[in-house]
Amino acid sequence: MADEKPSFFKRLFGGETPPAAAPPQAVVPETPGPPETLPPTGGAPKTSWLQRLATGLKRSSDQLGSGIAAVFTKKRLDQAMLDELEDVLIQADFGVDMADSVVEALRRDRFDRDISSDEVRDIVSRHVAQVLAPVAQPLTVDPGKRPFVILMVGVNGSGKTTTIGKLASLYRAEGKSVMLAAGDTFRAAAIEQLQVWGQRTGAPVVARPAGSDASGLAFDAMTEARARGSDILIIDTAGRLQNRDELMSELEKMIRVIKKVDPSAPHATLLTLDATTGQNALNQVEIFGRRAGVTGLVMTKLDGTARGGILVAIAKKYGLPVHFIGVGEGIDNLEAFAAGDFARAIVGEV
Repeated sequence: MADEKPSFFKRLFGGETPPAAAPPQAVVPETPGPPETLPPTGGAPKTSWLQRLATGLKRSSDQLGSGIAAVFTKKRLDQAMLDELEDVLIQADFGVDMADSVVEALRRDRFDRDISSDEVRDIVSRHVAQVLAPVAQPLTVDPGKRPFVILMVGVNGSGKTTTIGKLASLYRAEGKSVMLAAGDTFRAAAIEQLQVWGQRTGAPVVARPAGSDASGLAFDAMTEARARGSDILIIDTAGRLQNRDELMSELEKMIRVIKKVDPSAPHATLLTLDATTGQNALNQVEIFGRRAGVTGLVMTKLDGTARGGILVAIAKKYGLPVHFIGVGEGIDNLEAFAAGDFARAIVGEV
């Protein structure tokens, strides 16, 4: 019997054939029940972003400030005080390199001279701003690429899906047409959550039933976004631990499929990091960077930890652009990253 002619998907994907599934749906659900993780739309009067940032980083700034105040009770700077300051900075997850940099600057400029805790906080703030300034880069959407494809990656619970909703809200407010793709096909709740965000922001959602092939979903979303002329396509992915090789391989397959439709896509691959994971976030940046080609970072849940210095440690070690930070669950609690504001807020100067 003669060999069967390879299918279109076989020829297109080189053997990686998306399984048969129900046709994708561009959905804006009418009356879904919002998952518990979705923030309320109403609430307290709006405050400025800087005020929200200062409030969100209060746990970090309180711990850092009290640590510095406890160390600098003497007037003259000595080696014991420098050693204690180094411990304070490391415990706040600023990282050894950053702690060494601050300590050496103080040793060089102020050793055996009078110094106050306020002066030390100011010095820490200036060093943080210097480290963060090069990575504080906005995410630029290239209008020449339609759709501009943003792939969201990260571990379970890092806030990917919520971040997608907030990004959709930001871009819709700028007048851009946005499509969402529910690529976390492992969890029905994630699909439903993204559909609610689609309804809330007016962005159509390409979705399939839970358990469908994520790569096939990505292909369909790319095709539909291109047909609609969408400005931006944001693709969700399943949360995966960075040490699970088989799951990372699935993510790599998803990226290969996306490139079959547009070789230049994804145009941005954003790693969502949960600040409460502390030093583990460094490992996530390394692995996802190598396996998924991460182009930028989004740091979430800074209001849930006293160790917000991890963002400084990541910036100093990897130098990846930090596009956005989140300090709350509200739809407006995601903002473009500003190095100076963050530096002042984390030492309690705001």
